[in-house]
Amino acid sequence: MTKSLSSLLACAALAFAIPAGAAEPAASSLPGHYYLQGVMETGSELLLKKDGTFEWVLSYGNTDQQASGAWRVTGDTVTLVAGNGGKEPQFRVFEEAEMRIQKPAEAGLWVAIVGFPQVGPMAGVEVKFEAHSGKTATAVSVANGDAIVRMPASERWVRAGLRRQGATTDYQWLAVPAARAQERIAAFAVTDPQWLRGQAFQKLALRIVDGGLKVDDADNGLSRGLYAKPASNQ
Repeated sequence: MTKSLSSLLACAALAFAIPAGAAEPAASSLPGHYYLQGVMETGSELLLKKDGTFEWVLSYGNTDQQASGAWRVTGDTVTLVAGNGGKEPQFRVFEEAEMRIQKPAEAGLWVAIVGFPQVGPMAGVEVKFEAHSGKTATAVSVANGDAIVRMPASERWVRAGLRRQGATTDYQWLAVPAARAQERIAAFAVTDPQWLRGQAFQKLALRIVDGGLKVDDADNGLSRGLYAKPASNQ
């Protein structure tokens, strides 16, 4: 009797162990490129990377959207969580050849322009202005990329510290060229233009189905579409 019960328990343990082991290959097969299927006049691509991060882009008409961050699997659901992955933007001073500034800033104002040359402005960058005397003032760049503070005419601008608004990292300090300091207006370029784009979503759930991943959100305009890998990569 005891031997029979032990055998049954061993079989039961084995039965429960099989699905857990079988789930691993399915999860490990998820990374790769996916392309949106079944949505008219819309192109979208999803890249699930093996390191647990993702990149997502979508285009329809004249609208382009993007998101990046981390992905995780729970049961039959893949959840995309947008974020910067712990990375922070890096900046440099605009070269004079890249400048399009025609006149100095108004008296009493210092202006920092943040963006990417010939691409566009970057909002949400905290700029700390520092004068030769040590006096500082802080402003955040707005939609047109401008961060503006008031400073007495007796002060001379020597450097600027930049970081993403809300970041707890140290400022990235850059010396202000003499000509720019004299005109009280300088421009700073983010080194990666991807930072100019906002995240299209904060979180997106995709259900694992036959053939790929389906947006698991009835209110989402892509809920009828399917993200599928190319046939050769299935």
